[in-house]
Amino acid sequence: MKDIIRMKTSLSEEIESMLNNQVKMEAKSSAIYLAMAAYCDQLGFENSSDFFFAQADEERMHMLKIFKYIADAGGSPISPEVTDVPQEFESFRGVFESALEQEIEVTKAINKILTVAYKDGDHATANFLQWFVKEQQEEEYTARRRVELFDVIGEEGIGRYMIDQKIAGISAPAEAGPTE
Repeated sequence: MKDIIRMKTSLSEEIESMLNNQVKMEAKSSAIYLAMAAYCDQLGFENSSDFFFAQADEERMHMLKIFKYIADAGGSPISPEVTDVPQEFESFRGVFESALEQEIEVTKAINKILTVAYKDGDHATANFLQWFVKEQQEEEYTARRRVELFDVIGEEGIGRYMIDQKIAGISAPAEAGPTE
């Protein structure tokens, strides 16, 4: 019986490389969120720690989703090496500011891949990335709302405790449906 050879990918080398870089970025985000979870746990902020554990899991899921897309498209996904993960943070607020900055960087990276996919006429990758575009809108929104808690509530007295209590309750706004 003749061996079935997997056909070459329809992904351009540039897109495949960018997607593999995104796999690494998502893996690093997951690792950073784990470090943030540990930091918050050490400070006694249980809700914030739980939030960052969930974020770490979500980023890992994003990494796997892209990894599998590359493989399914006939490309060569690369298992990422993650280094230089910070273990200490400036402050409780600083953790959330870093998370927002990280989400903005991920959004920029997704947008760059999408721009190249459109330029190359790679409609499959552009379509695949639309889920990530929406996801990043939600991630940035919720990250921004969490940072705003520090200004709204303040950190004095029981402020940080109150912020930790509110962290888990922040979610992306529901999409506006069609109006009649």
